[in-house]
Amino acid sequence: MAMQLERRLGVPVNVINATGGSGVTGLTRGARSRPDGSTLMMMTVELSMLHWRGLTTITSEDFAPLSLLNRDAAAVFVRGDAPYESLAALESAIREADAPLKASGTAQGGIWHAAVAGWLDGCELPADAVTWVSLNGSGPSLQELIAGGLDLVCCSVAEADALRASQRVRCLGVMAAQRLPTAPEIPTFQEQGFDWAMAGWRGLGVPADVPPPRLAILREAVAAEATSEEFQEFLALAGFDHSFEPAETFAGTLAAQDRLFERVMTSEALGGVAADAQGGLVFPGAMAMLLLIAAGTAVAFPGASPATLPATEAAGAWNSRGAVHALTVVLAVAAFVGLVDVVGFLVAASGLLWVVLVRFGTHPVQAAAISLLASGAVQLVFGMLLARAVAARPLA
Repeated sequence: MAMQLERRLGVPVNVINATGGSGVTGLTRGARSRPDGSTLMMMTVELSMLHWRGLTTITSEDFAPLSLLNRDAAAVFVRGDAPYESLAALESAIREADAPLKASGTAQGGIWHAAVAGWLDGCELPADAVTWVSLNGSGPSLQELIAGGLDLVCCSVAEADALRASQRVRCLGVMAAQRLPTAPEIPTFQEQGFDWAMAGWRGLGVPADVPPPRLAILREAVAAEATSEEFQEFLALAGFDHSFEPAETFAGTLAAQDRLFERVMTSEALGGVAADAQGGLVFPGAMAMLLLIAAGTAVAFPGASPATLPATEAAGAWNSRGAVHALTVVLAVAAFVGLVDVVGFLVAASGLLWVVLVRFGTHPVQAAAISLLASGAVQLVFGMLLARAVAARPLA
C-alpha cells in the first residue's frame, strides 16, 4: 500500500514500525501525530481492544478513517489426529474435561484469545474452562499444538495453511458470517449452531483533526489503491482476505467493533487481563516528577547563592529566584510535550532536565549525570509497569 500511494500521490511514503506495549506505542504515535495529513496510521483490531483492557485511552474516535483494507476471520484448529471432529465435540470435551484444556494463538488478551473467550462466553462456559497459554503469535502456537503441548489453537486460516495442507492440523470452524472463498470446505461457527463471529482487520486512518480538503484527497487515493487489481492480487498471494470498505462504512464498522469488544473484553472470561489505564498525561507526569528531582538537586548542589546577602535581601532574592524556577519548570514541561513524539522520551526528558538543572545552578557535569540516570530510571520503571500490565496471566 505504501508503494502504491507513493506512486499515486507523488511523494515519498515511509513505513515506520512503532512497536511496543501490545500496540499502545504505535496507536499513541499515530493519534498524537501532527494532524496535517502527512501521517497515516495502519489501524488494526487492537484499536478496538486495548482501551477496554485499560492499557491506553486511545480509541477509534482519535482517528478519521480512510478505508478498511482486509479482514481475517478467526478459526479454531486441533491436531490432525485429535478426536474432535466438530466444534460441538470440542465444546463437549471442554465441558467434561477433568482438567482445563490448553489453548493459544497469541499473547494473553490478544485478538485470538478474545475470539476464543467470546465463543466460550456464548456457550456459558466458565472463565477457567480453558487455560490460555500466552505465546508470541500463531507460528509458535501451531508448533506447540503439533508437539502436544496445546489442545487447540485460534488464528486465521491463512496462518495455518501449510500445516492444514499437510493434514498436521485440522480446522473445526471459522468465525465468519459466511464460508471463506479461499477455504470453502471449512464450515462457519454459525453453521454449526454457534452464533459467534470475530475477525482481525486492518485499515488506514489519520489523526481526527486533519483538515477536510486533505482528508478528501487521502480518502480518494487510498480507495483507488485499495480496490486496484494490483493490491487485490497481493492480498490473494499472501493469503489475506480483501474486505474493502470506504470511509463512511468503515466508521460504522469501527463503532460496531468497539461495542463488540466492550462486551468481550469486560466479560468474566477476559476480566483478568484488564490493567489500570495509562492516560495521555503519563509522560508529562513523568517529566514533572523529573523536574521535582531537579528542584531538589538545585538545593543539594546550589550554584551562586544569596547566602552572603543580608537576611532581607537574601529572602527577596530567593523569592524571585523561586518564581523564575517555577516558570522554568512550566516551560520545560510544555517543551517536553512538544518534543517527546519527535525525539523520544529519553532524549527529550534528559535534555530538558539537564537544561533545568543547569538553570537552577547545578554544575553541568553533575547535571548531565543526574539527568541521564533519572530519565533512564523513569523510562525503565514505566516500561516494567507497562510490560507487567500487558504480560500474560493464566485464566485458570
